[in-house]
Amino acid sequence: MHFVLTFSCPDRPGIVAAISSVLVQRGANISETHQFSDPDSGQLFMRLAFVAPHTNSLEEMESGLKPVAQEFGMTMRLHNTAVLPRIIIMVSRFDHALLNLLYQVRVNWLRAEIVAIVSNHQDSAQTAAHAGIPYHYWPVTKDNKAEQEDKLRALVQDTGADLVVLARYMQVLSDALSTELRGRIINIHHSFLPSFKGARPYHQAHARGVKLIGATAHYVTADLDEGPIIEQETARVNHALSPDDYIATGRGVESQVLARAVKLHVEQRVMLNGHRTVVFA
Repeated sequence: MHFVLTFSCPDRPGIVAAISSVLVQRGANISETHQFSDPDSGQLFMRLAFVAPHTNSLEEMESGLKPVAQEFGMTMRLHNTAVLPRIIIMVSRFDHALLNLLYQVRVNWLRAEIVAIVSNHQDSAQTAAHAGIPYHYWPVTKDNKAEQEDKLRALVQDTGADLVVLARYMQVLSDALSTELRGRIINIHHSFLPSFKGARPYHQAHARGVKLIGATAHYVTADLDEGPIIEQETARVNHALSPDDYIATGRGVESQVLARAVKLHVEQRVMLNGHRTVVFA
């Protein structure tokens, strides 16, 4: 079996040796390892990919690692790489980021299963039908927002979704839902955060005469557009371009940044570190 182990804990001597000892005892071979010791928080963050030919289940490996986790006060996650992460994609009218995610899954660059597409518009219904993915059209108003979010909660539960991706879903999720799914919702913001937050960021950038525009993929939190950042990218623009040119350029950047962020997440390469992330690319 192939596993990915991620953990964080207060940094002190003996942690890596203790984990390695458990893996050696079970005949496991480490194929990839990354670690980062944060001098500000005193926390150690680590990701190990390994093969365990004599282990028959995830639970068996977890039971072997549990004593070490308890000894060092670890927050630990063990993932069986044979199990594809399940994703719900939410989209409004602009579908470029959705289409790129569907393509990356189809060519197996992104190893995940898209279990549902949710939208407050009907524009992407045909796209979902062509891909054979259930499509949920849930229009949102100020009067039914709580009801529609309850539907999303139920959908996450019913599908066993590991991740919700906001692929240009132009509705702000409630503080309660953002908190409940902390670390499990990724948004693509069409700006290079923290600059030009909120509505019409490309128009803001154009008005300021910037020479670089970009996109930011981040985890959703109760603080609008201020969640921990996973991935970012920029593109050069100049004075001769219009706001529509900025938008066209930005769509390509957004699609790439979101796909990379989702890939990093489903491969267990992103770890939350307060308001920041540790990304083992």
